Amino acid sequence: MTKALDRLRELGFELPRPKAPVASYVPFVKSGNLLFVSGQISTGDAGVVTGRLGDTLNVVQGGNAAELAALNLLSQVHYGADIPLDSIKRVVKLTIFVNATEAFTEHHLVANGVSNILAAILGDKGKHARSSIGVSGLPFGAAVEVEGIFEV
Repeated sequence: MTKALDRLRELGFELPRPKAPVASYVPFVKSGNLLFVSGQISTGDAGVVTGRLGDTLNVVQGGNAAELAALNLLSQVHYGADIPLDSIKRVVKLTIFVNATEAFTEHHLVANGVSNILAAILGDKGKHARSSIGVSGLPFGAAVEVEGIFEV
């Protein structure tokens, strides 16, 4: 067992198996020492967490959905690209898309669901630059989607 997977379990999570692409793209691309992971939506054992922040979901629910998207992101690294989580040198950059109403302004707080869990699992290597963006819709009505760039 790796330290990162141990920390993940201590937080009460299991790393899911990666989801297959549902359109014409690849889930990740490795270029040199960088791994670019395609957008991963907020899915868990019960399926896609759907809804819009500022309408059907609150910030806490959005943060929980963001955690699921982060776990799917790590799943693509660990299982998809076959790079053990402990081999990640740095989470470089994340873009977090939040399905939100026009009036919603707390995208950054929802995005903390991604940032906080990555730092909890990976320590300082999980701290990253990021952008959080409000959008009018995401695939399958997902609440959150996250894409990432990792140094490996």
